[in-house]
Amino acid sequence: MTKNTGNQDRRPSTLDNFKPLLIDVAVPLGSYYLFKDAFGMSTFAALAWSSVVPAVRTVWGLVKERTTNALAGLILVVNVVSLLLTFVSGDPRLMLAKDSAVSSTIAIGILVSVALGKPMMTAGMKPFLVKGDAAKEAAWERLVSGSAAGSAAFRSKERAFSVVWGLVLFAECVVRAVGAYTIPVDTMVWLGSVIMFVAMAIGFVVSGGLAVGPMEGMLEAEVEAGREQRPPLAVAA
Repeated sequence: MTKNTGNQDRRPSTLDNFKPLLIDVAVPLGSYYLFKDAFGMSTFAALAWSSVVPAVRTVWGLVKERTTNALAGLILVVNVVSLLLTFVSGDPRLMLAKDSAVSSTIAIGILVSVALGKPMMTAGMKPFLVKGDAAKEAAWERLVSGSAAGSAAFRSKERAFSVVWGLVLFAECVVRAVGAYTIPVDTMVWLGSVIMFVAMAIGFVVSGGLAVGPMEGMLEAEVEAGREQRPPLAVAA
């Protein structure tokens, strides 16, 4: 009689796939608005308290796991930059330009993560490609580990995804910084949001065509390859 091995191939839940984004991004951002709007804290205090989780995650990774938690580290850096910028006041153009400093911090962090071989935007992309499917999860691991035939191309697209977003966000911060000092303040107040929206749209379109689409195809191909290589199940006597 054969044994049921279904538990060994446990299908990752949606929560498992989105956990990095929930803990490293959603919790710090959500707690910031909770502290600021619900509890009435100052911007400085809200930023400081919302930095606790990413700070703990970053230190824990460095001390206990000997790894760098890219998302938590980036959110921590962004919060620190924002804390420093809370002291900026007076000049309305400088107040508008400071928003671009946060975007540039994120952009530089993303590009540095690519240079270090750990593109941080992968954490946001992977759940949408894997979709909690155990076969796709296994195929993903084979592709990123280098054990699959299409690993080199897959990892190249993975890096390209982060590079696109790093460059888009950096370009967005440059445009907003230039606009802050060349466009009337009243116009730039609403135009800044438009620039951000356009940058995000460009990022989704370009990264989707350049990286996400091809990666989805390679992932499906690797799933099929894995099924062909899997030995047939033994039939119970």
